[in-house]
Amino acid sequence: MINIAADYYFVTKTPNTNKNIVIGSKLTINQSMTYSTDYQLLKNAVSNPEIKHEIGNIEFKTLNFNSLAHNILPGAENYYCNYHNLKLQKNCSFYNEVGKLGNDIHIEDINVSTNANFDYTIVMPKGIERANKFVLLFHGFNEKDWTKYWPWAKAICEQTQSAVVLFPIAFHMQRTPKHWSDKRAMYKLSESRKKRFPNVVNSTLFNVAISMRLHSMPQRFIWSGLQSYYDVIQFLDECKAGKNKYIKPNFNFNIFGYSIGGLLAQILKFANFKNYFVNTKLVMYCSGATFNRLSPVSKYILDSEANVALYSFLIEHFEKMLQQDKLLNHYIKEDHEEGKIFYSMLDYQKGRVIREQFLKKYENQIYAISLKKDFIFPSFEIINNLKGAYRDINIKVEELDYAHSYTHEIPFPINTKDQQLINDSFELTFSKVCDFLK
Repeated sequence: MINIAADYYFVTKTPNTNKNIVIGSKLTINQSMTYSTDYQLLKNAVSNPEIKHEIGNIEFKTLNFNSLAHNILPGAENYYCNYHNLKLQKNCSFYNEVGKLGNDIHIEDINVSTNANFDYTIVMPKGIERANKFVLLFHGFNEKDWTKYWPWAKAICEQTQSAVVLFPIAFHMQRTPKHWSDKRAMYKLSESRKKRFPNVVNSTLFNVAISMRLHSMPQRFIWSGLQSYYDVIQFLDECKAGKNKYIKPNFNFNIFGYSIGGLLAQILKFANFKNYFVNTKLVMYCSGATFNRLSPVSKYILDSEANVALYSFLIEHFEKMLQQDKLLNHYIKEDHEEGKIFYSMLDYQKGRVIREQFLKKYENQIYAISLKKDFIFPSFEIINNLKGAYRDINIKVEELDYAHSYTHEIPFPINTKDQQLINDSFELTFSKVCDFLK
């Protein structure tokens, strides 16, 4: 627990003079800060996107990003691979009819404007104009709100004195159409889905949009993953070219990957584009198992019908699907290192040799924390993968079991009677994370 006496306030700039103006009353806190206090303060601080916020020893910067990789997404007639200077054509239908219920959900991926152009946030140590080091923070699957991650980013920023870049995965967070988060509309859609699939498990307003989209077109998992990969590379390229006003061109960086964000982090690390990632440390939290060893059926992640369709496509029939889909085959098997590594992350047995070569190569730069009662990314599956089938990979994996109730999706609950225990768990976890990243 941290004892502080600090001022928390919101700051905005006047449009003409560019001078700071304090918005509202200054709140001075002389007490022991807890995780829940931080959570509420940060939630309030970022609720108004028009205001530049400073809270404690950190401040928030917002920048725009225009994804150049959105043109690989399903929905176009013709495609072009810049790496191979090659024209490609789609040869598969846009989607099947199995999971289709509404065109507002099945909008062609390439036409989702919020996924192509979006704002992202950098959490900065206060008073630093341009950071020379930062941590890329990747979130979990089917998330549309950064709220739970603000305390995580604050802890990493303060304890490592690194900026933290909260970079959204394709079709997640602020990259989704607002309609997909409309509770009333999604509730009605979920009820319709339950009628069409009476045996569906865990169909909810929280997961119906992504469940329907993956049910009708499982290859979206691959395409959005590849877009996310290329977006991060584009972000790094732009930073190195001096185009990011908050990050110095000669930066160093590490990665924190939670849940499915750890999968993206491994692909980036192992592909090591332009040698960008050779010195990058990677922390995985509740992450590190292969896709076919996950259990993603949850009211917050996927329903059972989508999970079956995704597993069938990616694990049981993927080789056959690649033979039929020449465009997908090009990015997975034809001289795209990122695609080959992505493929190795899907099936524990089929991709084991290639995957373990990379895990062994970077064993001193990877650290993982698993949770004993995590049923989405089971702890023993994380250990099985990261330690290797013969336990000959020296990656440190620590299994924690918090004294309070928790789940994979909500490791640190808010508004419960166990706030002291939750605060202790949070501090324990992120002290370990930050000790490794320092």
